[in-house]
Amino acid sequence: MTVTLYTKPGCFPCAKTLQKFQEAGIEPRVIDLTENPAALEYVSEELGYSQAPIVVVDDEFHWAGLNPGCIERAIQSLTRNAAG
Repeated sequence: MTVTLYTKPGCFPCAKTLQKFQEAGIEPRVIDLTENPAALEYVSEELGYSQAPIVVVDDEFHWAGLNPGCIERAIQSLTRNAAG
């Protein structure tokens, strides 16, 4: 399972979210919304988000903004799945 992190340049919450995943040994797929119009359309039109970062774990588990509780839940889910 891969977590996808949609970011913007200079976005502090984006950097902190990425840092939290990396500290847990998870390397998210990072997509810059300013360079990928299709990704921007997906997160705004399909998911309904207008704030970066947008984190997509799967079709049911995604959020926008710096959300430590969701980050921790995602890390637990991803590390549990990787272990077994």
